[in-house]
Amino acid sequence: MIQQIETILVDVPTIRPHKLSVATMNTQTLVLVRIQCADGITGWGEATTIGGLNYGEESPESIKTNIDTHIAPLLIGMEASQVAQAMAKIRKIIQGNRFAKCAIETALLDAQARRLNIPLSELLGGRVRQALPVAWTLASGDTAKDIAEAEKMLELRRHRIFKLKIGARAVADDVAHVLAIKKALGDTVSVRVDVNQAWSEMDAINGIAALEAGGIDLIEQPVKAHQHQALARLSSRFAVATMADEALHGPLDAYHLATQHAADVYAVKITQSGGLIPAMQVATVAQLAGISLYGGTMLEGGIGTAASAHVFSTFTDLAYGTELFGPLLLTEEILREPLVYQDFMLQVPDTPGLGVEPDLEKLDFMRRK
Repeated sequence: MIQQIETILVDVPTIRPHKLSVATMNTQTLVLVRIQCADGITGWGEATTIGGLNYGEESPESIKTNIDTHIAPLLIGMEASQVAQAMAKIRKIIQGNRFAKCAIETALLDAQARRLNIPLSELLGGRVRQALPVAWTLASGDTAKDIAEAEKMLELRRHRIFKLKIGARAVADDVAHVLAIKKALGDTVSVRVDVNQAWSEMDAINGIAALEAGGIDLIEQPVKAHQHQALARLSSRFAVATMADEALHGPLDAYHLATQHAADVYAVKITQSGGLIPAMQVATVAQLAGISLYGGTMLEGGIGTAASAHVFSTFTDLAYGTELFGPLLLTEEILREPLVYQDFMLQVPDTPGLGVEPDLEKLDFMRRK
């Protein structure tokens, strides 16, 4: 039986400013959910987002309020092992709130996998890979700093896929910045860009043409999320792959984008999808439609990153790797044992549940009072 649901906000500074077209992050607020069950099992989930309401319609504070006030009362007293039934109830009654629902589903699945003494990925059909390639986002906005940061990551054998956040400056300036970095790093690494919806279609035509000519591998969400037809025109116009991200809010969006041939790649995010099971449905739609997969992030800490890793480990196709570097961007580690990054890969935890344990003393000290 579900006895208690607690939502915890933890503010953690980032190792450097993280500049997007919509915001600059100096601190990440982790939204953690702890579900305690009558059998003594505890499950953890995470609903972390990026840039507050600059990015999406859910903020850390609204997620906490809605879980505490509206979602938790629906679940208290329900059978904890009946995860699908619990999620069906809140999806029927609660509109929207995809991030909050994801955290709840993650915590329930974590608890159930611990109950069965198996890794969470086994509840999702089983993993086909033990480690995931991980991209690093270069988002200082300074060309020389970004080059030095990328070279350090290569030397440490931590990342050889790099994504640049652009869109805040003039198109020509962004293109020059990206191509300078690509030239410095060479052809042995993959360089991609994330525009975060900042361009008009005409800006995108000019920008993508120059980036494609310069050897850039992937263009993420160049236009507004609702501009599916523009995204489709860009996808058909250029050979370089275009990726849907903000346009992809779950399985229904995945279906509509596929029917419009609007993207070559889907950035699958468990929170954007509304949970682990819906994220797997997004991936299924993509694979049936011949669309490649990329494991996305909302810059979660260790709990959300581990949950994403379990999901992505079940994907037979993961052509564009993942972006599960969130914990590495934070100045503080909230897990007793950090996730393992080595040889350009994240090792998927293989102990029961999520395979991670929060440091409760540190969380009690760091949590927002």
